[in-house]
Amino acid sequence: MHPALRDWRDEVHSTLLRLIAYLCGLAVLSIAAAHVFRPPPPDVVVIEKPKAEWTEVERPYPAFSLIIPEAADAPTSYAIKRHLTGGGRKDIIALGDPNGTAPYLRVEVYRPGSELEAFPDATTEIASRTREIGADDVTASAEPVVTKFGPMTVVPFVTKDTPRSCLGFVRHFDEPRLAIIGWFCHGGAEAIERSTLACALDRFSLISAGSEPKVTALFARAELQRAFCGQRDPILAPTPKYKALWAALPHHASTVKPHSGLRAYARQFP
Repeated sequence: MHPALRDWRDEVHSTLLRLIAYLCGLAVLSIAAAHVFRPPPPDVVVIEKPKAEWTEVERPYPAFSLIIPEAADAPTSYAIKRHLTGGGRKDIIALGDPNGTAPYLRVEVYRPGSELEAFPDATTEIASRTREIGADDVTASAEPVVTKFGPMTVVPFVTKDTPRSCLGFVRHFDEPRLAIIGWFCHGGAEAIERSTLACALDRFSLISAGSEPKVTALFARAELQRAFCGQRDPILAPTPKYKALWAALPHHASTVKPHSGLRAYARQFP
């Protein structure tokens, strides 16, 4: 081969190698630059479904009773809720329709566990529980109502969705650690009398506290203070009729049959 051709071939080969090396270097630099200067990835927000804190007992065995003969025909319910981590317990008795215009009475006994450090104020207690029924203007009253459980803070409020006048009530106990919370509503703008609420709570009593003797003692002391809706003779009038108790149904008291209170009580047990 002619020497000139040999030199040209060698020169082309070396030039090609340098070009390939140059292109490889550019590729590496491009990848590095893209990695360094790429925009930050968007923040990924993981939305977790909130876990339920309370679970409802399927077949609750009632620990408390609420016997109101005037409300014998009203729907009744009894629920027990347990806190999944703290161990607290709520017993909830209700008479009537929570979203109707007829009277509605709800009484809750809350025995907290480790899930609660301290009881909130009465306004917060009632507001948090009545939000679902459209409670409005929830403000605690300065004057408590006297009941067999002692003075209770009352929290008047009205409901917007279904016009109702309601009277919430709250009483906290330190020994045993327990709270009695609830509200009494009826249709219309007329306020519920405090004596009517005291009479309703006169009918609230303990069936069994299980292994909690302090709860038994608390309700035993309350029975000694029972006013029997203004009549103190437990033999002649253990649960006297009190027409104002279910005032939104004026015909209701006249239609109650003998021993209807016992039938209302029996309906609580399946």
